[in-house]
Amino acid sequence: MSEALVSPADAAARIAALEALLARANAALAARDLLIDSLRGQIARLRRMQFGASSEKLGREIEQLELALEELEAERDAGPIEERPPESASRPAPVRSLPAHLPREEVVHEPASGACTCPDCGGALRRLGMDAHEMLDVVPVRWRVVRNVRPKYSCRVCDKIVQAPAPASAVARGKASFATLAHVVVSKFEHHLPLYRQAEMMAAQGLDIDRSTLAGWAGQAAALLDPIVARIRDEVLHADKIHADDTPVPVLDPGRGKTATGRLWVYAADDQASGSTAPRATWYRFTPDRTAAHPLAHLAGFRGFLQADAYAGYDGLYRNGVTEVACWAHFRRKIFDLHERTATPLTIDILERIGALYAVEVEVRGQPPDIRHRARQERSKPLVEALRAVLNTALRRLSPKSDMAKAIAYGTKRWPALSRFLDDGRLEVDNTEHRSHAGGMAETRRAERALRGVAIGRRNWLFAGSRVGGERAAAIYTVIQTCKANDVDPQAYIADVIAKIADDWPASRWDELLPWNWAGEPARMAA
Repeated sequence: MSEALVSPADAAARIAALEALLARANAALAARDLLIDSLRGQIARLRRMQFGASSEKLGREIEQLELALEELEAERDAGPIEERPPESASRPAPVRSLPAHLPREEVVHEPASGACTCPDCGGALRRLGMDAHEMLDVVPVRWRVVRNVRPKYSCRVCDKIVQAPAPASAVARGKASFATLAHVVVSKFEHHLPLYRQAEMMAAQGLDIDRSTLAGWAGQAAALLDPIVARIRDEVLHADKIHADDTPVPVLDPGRGKTATGRLWVYAADDQASGSTAPRATWYRFTPDRTAAHPLAHLAGFRGFLQADAYAGYDGLYRNGVTEVACWAHFRRKIFDLHERTATPLTIDILERIGALYAVEVEVRGQPPDIRHRARQERSKPLVEALRAVLNTALRRLSPKSDMAKAIAYGTKRWPALSRFLDDGRLEVDNTEHRSHAGGMAETRRAERALRGVAIGRRNWLFAGSRVGGERAAAIYTVIQTCKANDVDPQAYIADVIAKIADDWPASRWDELLPWNWAGEPARMAA
């Protein structure tokens, strides 16, 4: 009995060893969490630098950091494997229910002896209940061939031949269904899979489809969607307020044998933050350059509010009846970039004041315009006036050539446009969408959010070889992003709508096929 007892000295030594092991583990976890936070900060900063730029080197750096972050987060979620005391209990994984809309396939595991006979005594078994555990499973893309058969019948009396008409074809004399066309364009423009990769993936499944064939399918899908794009454009231009932005897109210039820089413009109508039930619509246009003539042409006839960055190309619109609404997020970004480089009491003060302004916006988001207007007059207006006083004082003591003075001047020069949201409850403080995180700052801007997928995926379609490729991309992005804004599955939507259009859907009923109206279709269409 005495040999089984552990002496106090041995117990103390073991406790000390375990405490040292625990300290090392905690230090390693803290270092890993710190590195994860640091990588997230670096990625966020690089993405701000990358937005609107065409540096492939910067893009590769972001990709490498993303991979490093992915590995660290995967390691963190998996938990430590080595150096764990054998007697320590594993941390239970959080219990999360899988989405209810996913189809269920039940696999019953009966005892090895069967469900009728006891393995010990041979007696009859009776069921007491069951234990069930759900796991997320995946079925790879499964291609199939749909064989359309149309029997022919002849009349025994008059010899008339009766046969069902041929169903509408997605591609004339082609072999692709409407669902296949939808899969190709959504894979390319939403999931950023270029056509050559799609062709490789199909080849791995025994399908020899040339990339040029896939390109033809994408073009046919875009052509069929033209009426939908036109209706979305009309919806945007009829709105009282538009959020606008643009991003560069490289396009092959065959005449000069090198890459030129085009632009993809986005115009978004979204008033749901002010309690409106109007649908969300996002319209894209491609242009070969960034001259002011393009937004003037795109928004010809529009006389509402335009919320955008400080691009001088919009000035012609402001002189012709469009009302400018400046974006506080762009002004804040100027200050925040300087704050990240060198934090000062002035940058901290300005950011905190802008944060207080956003805190009011979080509270009134989704409220009717009159409630938003009253809250802004009572709470936001004094904050804006106090901030302007701070900025004026700072400009008097800063050198006009300093970065801080230039950042402040960016805002003060646009102060009437920045302050315009105070006097109209329909307007927004910036181009933000409706989600927000701690601290009151919104996650992404409406127009910039609509361009985020473009920035990621443009390298997958940039060498179109002509302007047509950019215009095709703009049309498909218009449909996909408007679907997403209205919580509609783009692939299910495109497959169904292009089939209806190809089957001579009446022009008088185009509006029934718009994403916000299609969302009310039976759930089977979204399956």
